[in-house]
Amino acid sequence: MRNCIAILFAAIFFTSCSSADEADMILYNGKVYTVDSSFSITEAIAVKDGKIVAAGTSEELKKQFQAKEQIDLNGKFLFPGFIDAHAHFYRYGLGLRECDLVGTASWNEILQRLDAYAKTIPAGEWIIGRGWDQNDWDVKEFPINDSLNKRFPNNPVILTRVDGHAAIVNDYALQKAGVTASTKLVGGDVFVQNGKPTGVLIDNAIDLIGKIIPNANAAQAKEALLKAQQNCFAAGLTTIDDCGLDFEQVEHIEQAYKSGELKMRLYVMLSDAKKNYDYIFKRGMIKTERLNVRSFKVYADGALGSRGACLLQPYSDQKDHYGFLLRNPAHFDSVAAVIYQNKFQMCTHAIGDSGNRTILNIYGKYLKEKNDLRWRIEHAQVVNTNDFNLFGMYSIVPSVQPTHATSDMYWAEQRLGMERVKGAYAFNDLLKQNGWIPLGTDFPVEDIDPLKTFYAAVFRKDAKGWPAQGYQMENALTREATIRGMTIWAARSNFEENEKGSIEKGKLADFVLLDTDLMNASFEQILQAKVLKTICGGEVVYDGRKK
Repeated sequence: MRNCIAILFAAIFFTSCSSADEADMILYNGKVYTVDSSFSITEAIAVKDGKIVAAGTSEELKKQFQAKEQIDLNGKFLFPGFIDAHAHFYRYGLGLRECDLVGTASWNEILQRLDAYAKTIPAGEWIIGRGWDQNDWDVKEFPINDSLNKRFPNNPVILTRVDGHAAIVNDYALQKAGVTASTKLVGGDVFVQNGKPTGVLIDNAIDLIGKIIPNANAAQAKEALLKAQQNCFAAGLTTIDDCGLDFEQVEHIEQAYKSGELKMRLYVMLSDAKKNYDYIFKRGMIKTERLNVRSFKVYADGALGSRGACLLQPYSDQKDHYGFLLRNPAHFDSVAAVIYQNKFQMCTHAIGDSGNRTILNIYGKYLKEKNDLRWRIEHAQVVNTNDFNLFGMYSIVPSVQPTHATSDMYWAEQRLGMERVKGAYAFNDLLKQNGWIPLGTDFPVEDIDPLKTFYAAVFRKDAKGWPAQGYQMENALTREATIRGMTIWAARSNFEENEKGSIEKGKLADFVLLDTDLMNASFEQILQAKVLKTICGGEVVYDGRKK
């Protein structure tokens, strides 16, 4: 009799187990911010085949699912995987092989770093560095290349400013590129002193050097992509908008996907170049779960820090200087016509109020009214008060980077003046136009850490807590709006809101687990926040405990 009862209980047990749904992973016992339409909070997630199959309480999901892997979140805080709506992923990876000039406090410190770096490369090779900012120096002026010429007479040298819109090169590089004191071009400048180039190049002039720098080969490209991926997963990023690549670089990315080693999801904007239009219009849009290519990156003007941003009135700290457009308006109009005709997305870098006005009006010519084409202005950094309404009128998406505000706030008013600066870094004013706004970092121009995006958007302070009341706080974003900007709104700007950006059934299982509750923590706590895990497609791609 006892044996019969035992057999009966065993049968019931195994029947109940076999009737449970199968899952690959259950994450439970956490505070899960779903970022759905109601910004609801739950405890647990079930994942199968790289997608979310259920969300609910820990007890419910453990009863409903059998899972090969169960992850106890230990009360920590799970968000959708962060999406960087504007960055330079491929370029960042390549830069990891170059001389890092970020944070240099003087020209002399740059020279010291170059001396050390030069010892690590073969004689005669290019010396490439990036990241300096003369606004951080005691002497806030562009340097002259005399020291580079003396130190590196047999190596071509190019050192790009942090924003990529200014560079200093040595005479060897100028000679190789055929750049002289008489070189003139649209949308760029070659600085000359006493009839000789100083080595300082602005915007399109940098391309004269860039054209002669050897491109990365397939092996170098793969190495760069995988190193960039490693750092980005550690920061909680699962999708990145890579803004401005050539089609050859896209092919390198596709090869890295085929090998199975590249897992980062990329939304690629092709650069404004004839070869790229010809390539993608012939091939058609590219769309997989990992790669999306359906847009173009166009460049209206330069940067505010190098005074290349195109302004309606002169710079407050440089009389009679307005900056400049990188191409004439007819070019932007013709590009918009082609992109519109082929049903691609147009994403245009615009910093100055004149640059923004020019592009907004050209967009309006083709968009005509509210629409769902999601044409974007990248940065939308300085906007005239009379032009904000154009974003809403034509459903133009302002894609902004909050850390630009906290990086530039020390000197922005000097460039723009007290009144004009009120229309700069105006994220809340821009949010009001369409009711949503995607956020990014612009790395490597800024740090890759999306938690710094959150900090800058909400608190608008630097790492030391300055200014005490925050910078132009009328344009700070709420915590909820900021999280949406880093997830679902960033996905929406990429036409991907139905597959990622929130923790909902049927969407990709992309998550970031933090040790800090962003929705309630103080600004000091957020500066100390850490990524504990990053999960992409149901796979743990970063585990902070195993560093």
